[in-house]
Amino acid sequence: PPLVDEYALAGTTNIDHSKDSLGSDANGKAIFLRDIWPSSDEISAAVQTVKKDMFLSNYAEVFQGDEEWNSLPVGESKTYGWDRASTYIQKPPFCDLPAPGGAVEGARILLLLGDSVTTDHISPAGSIAEQSPAGQYLVSHDIPRAEFNSYGSRRGNHEVMMRGTFANIRIRNEMLGGIEGGYTRLAGRSDAMSVYDAAMEYQKSGTPLVVFAGKEYGTGSSRDWAAKGSRLLGIKAVIAESFERIHRSNLAGMGVLPLQFPQGVSRKSLRLSGDEKIGLSGMENIHPGMEVTLTVSYPDGATETCQLRCRLDTALEVRYYISSGIMPYVVNKLSDQAVTD
Repeated sequence: PPLVDEYALAGTTNIDHSKDSLGSDANGKAIFLRDIWPSSDEISAAVQTVKKDMFLSNYAEVFQGDEEWNSLPVGESKTYGWDRASTYIQKPPFCDLPAPGGAVEGARILLLLGDSVTTDHISPAGSIAEQSPAGQYLVSHDIPRAEFNSYGSRRGNHEVMMRGTFANIRIRNEMLGGIEGGYTRLAGRSDAMSVYDAAMEYQKSGTPLVVFAGKEYGTGSSRDWAAKGSRLLGIKAVIAESFERIHRSNLAGMGVLPLQFPQGVSRKSLRLSGDEKIGLSGMENIHPGMEVTLTVSYPDGATETCQLRCRLDTALEVRYYISSGIMPYVVNKLSDQAVTD
């Protein structure tokens, strides 16, 4: 856009176009926006040179492709042929995940997080460290370090992205004293391990997981993998003091239950350390805004309960959630429609 160029020339956006110059010419004369902005007559003359034939000729062969494109090997199938050797794109498992089964019992805490955890903390888009789970996955597929690229570029491969979930080098897990990085620990143990490795250990034993957080969980960009990765790690619910609007909706759309503490209750008031067992009940007839009972079982045998607010805010979000996410919901709906037709 023209004003972007103008601000770049001026070196600032804090400029009054009618009074401030953009700079000076070779003779030291001040140059203003009005001096370089085309007149109405000049704009009209330029528009007159744009003809329909220009677009017809330029786009006439847009679907034919060039020689390199047409030389790519393509199968006869009408559906995409997944390449199991690819490290950039793999068939995602979202339509194969089990639907939520009502109450959650014996869950473990994967992370205890503070306020203003961003979607970039949850699912970074930047470079992939070689010693990270995602980096080791790429190494195991003979990808040299120079070709790792970034999480953002490999977003089509869930194997990379789930390993990158909660892998931001600046995230702080209170279960480890707030040290920075994508680490956590298993309940009852003190040694740190990657969030991904811990989640996989819990999956082996069929242990459901929850995440606790403070205020404004999921701020920042509406990064879909922040919710997708959470689901693939086995997180059943995120329990926070408040949520950013879009990320809360994305969690619901991926079959992860967003639950909100009542005023005055938090992970701190519950004295959570990460060694507790977590239960969630009262979800037999789930509906928007309902109360869900949180039961915290402490290592010393004590228990504490409180009521959480279910942040499935609409009937459609409830349908997404009980369908195991928006993708299986859409697939099932299309399948039902095809049978009807």
